[in-house]
Amino acid sequence: MTRKYSPIGELTDFAAQLCDSLRKATDAIAAVCDRDAVIAVSGSARRELQDRPVSPQLTEIMDGRAPYRHTSGVSSIPVSAADEKYTLSVAAPILTEGDVMGAVLFLVPRGSSPAGEVEFKLAQTSALFLGKQMES
Repeated sequence: MTRKYSPIGELTDFAAQLCDSLRKATDAIAAVCDRDAVIAVSGSARRELQDRPVSPQLTEIMDGRAPYRHTSGVSSIPVSAADEKYTLSVAAPILTEGDVMGAVLFLVPRGSSPAGEVEFKLAQTSALFLGKQMES
């Protein structure tokens, strides 16, 4: 199966390094996705999520262009339609020249506590950085 061209796909190696760095800094599962699929994941979730299509709910979050943070008591959002084991804790859309290119994510196993303020801010900062990288 061939995937359609993704501008953020050119940054796959860089995105993988970013995810590994975020994991080391927070001990949380970090991921980067383009508009269609998860392109980089840190830690044990890599096998289940790498190259999997993003869920329709995650696509809606990206389309909304605002950072998302899961709160306790609200139903969880799957990262991928192909895997229900991991859910979205934080999502920060990656914007380049006004277009949504993907998102920086922090994930948790279903039923786990959501990420904190640090992960929320790191996702936003990383998304801004990736957006700038794609512009240059």
